[in-house]
Amino acid sequence: MYGLIGKMIAAPGKRDDLISILLEGVSTMPGCLSYIVAKDTGDANAIWITETWESKASHEASLSLPSVKDAIAKGRPLIAGFSDRVVTTPVGGAGMALPGRPR
Repeated sequence: MYGLIGKMIAAPGKRDDLISILLEGVSTMPGCLSYIVAKDTGDANAIWITETWESKASHEASLSLPSVKDAIAKGRPLIAGFSDRVVTTPVGGAGMALPGRPR
């Protein structure tokens, strides 16, 4: 499995708009086992995104999906920057779909 945890900084006052864009169409990404968007409680503009994928290849393939390309195009003007980014190897957990097992 392949995981990513990253912090995105929205333009001032645009966090909720950016979150809405990030959550559009995420249920149809092949190979995505979990995609969580969370508000940072200490920074009114920060968003944490936690992703779990079957493989790095499935994550990379998702970047070619029309829904993801559309979200990137819509969201880019609302992004002020990026901060922490960590690649992980997920091993399981509550609420996470595993290959061959539904959520």
